[in-house]
Amino acid sequence: MHFANAWEAVTLGLVSITAAAGTTAADAAGEAVAGAAAGKAASKGGWAAGIALMTGSALSAQTGAALATQAFPALGPAGVVAIRQWVASAFMLATVRPRFWTFTARQWRPVVGLALAYAVMNVSLYIAIDRIGLGLAVTIEFLGPLAVAVAASRRATDYGCALLAGGAAAVLGRPEPSTDYVGIGLAVLAAAGWGGYILLNRVMGTRFSGIEGSAVAGSLSALLYVPVGIWMLMTHSVTDVAVFHAALAGILCTVVPMTTDFRALRKVPTRFYGVFMSINPLLAALIGLVVLRQSLGLIDWVAIGAIVTANVLSVTARTA
Repeated sequence: MHFANAWEAVTLGLVSITAAAGTTAADAAGEAVAGAAAGKAASKGGWAAGIALMTGSALSAQTGAALATQAFPALGPAGVVAIRQWVASAFMLATVRPRFWTFTARQWRPVVGLALAYAVMNVSLYIAIDRIGLGLAVTIEFLGPLAVAVAASRRATDYGCALLAGGAAAVLGRPEPSTDYVGIGLAVLAAAGWGGYILLNRVMGTRFSGIEGSAVAGSLSALLYVPVGIWMLMTHSVTDVAVFHAALAGILCTVVPMTTDFRALRKVPTRFYGVFMSINPLLAALIGLVVLRQSLGLIDWVAIGAIVTANVLSVTARTA
């Protein structure tokens, strides 16, 4: 299958470019790639391969985010996002080759909106990671997809999940002498950016027959970071290692999830994909602990588990 089809499936299915995502957008991806293939793949043992692919995708995204933090001292979070976006944009343009000059005004509006959502989501998340750690930042960001699901639902289960996640988020941001409210606020902004990303992708799906719009949105987002990148090069002591880590984050957080998630969606049902990818906050917390030595207290682990549980219950209820 041509890679453009892969990019379409994963653009609808993800949330990160990293990463990935357990959102209602994944349901749209299932309609595109997983419907007829899921049953056939399952009968051939595709579940094991699908789980391996999803695990690899999540590990790649969170490992890439951890590597990105190691470039923060030299480049700053915004500089790392700039390089990451440039790498991802070059890859998208080379593989999708969008004919942006044919876009209408009605198509350009969601494209520009999606580019802004990309920019807000990525830079706010990375600054939040720098301030409050990988595990807490990614966990709070997951509130964005859950909020979109609850807003579009009338199910009592979703409202219960919202209360559970909201209570857990309040625990994570509880007042303490060391509480970084700016970091928590930026993680909430990243969650809002992710929610906007999902809603705008829905609009894109009605105005584009392919995925050219998403590719152009990613490239526009990269252009927004050109002034940031120039400023970082002029004001920071940039090292080759830092640039390498930032570029590698672009590959691990974008390119790897793009390809692995697409293949996973051909092997497992979409509802299972959505539930399974809720492991991202737990993986982020574990990788933050092992790689970055970012320790969390017991109550923080419980709160992270509660938010993951809320996501799982919400996705399961919507696809049952």
